[in-house]
Amino acid sequence: MTSRVEQIARARRLIQAGIPAPGGTWADLGCGDGIFTSALYEIVGENAQIHAVDRERYALQRLERNLRAAYPPIQLITHAVDFTSGLELIQLDGILMANSLHFVRQKALALRGLADALKPGGRLIVVEYNTNRGNQWVPHPLDEDAFLELAQQAGYQEARILHKEPISYMGEFYAGMACKLQIAD
Repeated sequence: MTSRVEQIARARRLIQAGIPAPGGTWADLGCGDGIFTSALYEIVGENAQIHAVDRERYALQRLERNLRAAYPPIQLITHAVDFTSGLELIQLDGILMANSLHFVRQKALALRGLADALKPGGRLIVVEYNTNRGNQWVPHPLDEDAFLELAQQAGYQEARILHKEPISYMGEFYAGMACKLQIAD
């Protein structure tokens, strides 16, 4: 079993290439107890604001307790909502979805809706199991090829795979990134 520190280090390796600079306003959708939120904070730093979104209030309480203890200067706002039923956040520099998109059946519709929360050029980073075979814990997975196609269908640009990490359960994680369409001058 890997420690929390090792899990955060793996999360950083997965998402780091998708985050161009420290700072900004980010949301972690389906954040759970905060492994990827911690990795995100370690990359964007104390001048960033992070919105942690999860429908499970107890997970958010644990996340907030852990992150405030580990990173005292963190600018963290928690939201106990289901991100698929509408997100009240706007003008985000980025959205992180780590192991949350595989719970969404209508992925293209969800990603189109999330684009409204991003600034032009804002980044969507998705971390998922690199498989299309689901089970009761990963009901609607999408492999890296499906992510690239989905991002294009949902109106994002510059979709690419950032990094892959081998794991014992389901073989491999990948991190993919896509950008919200920039407004032409």
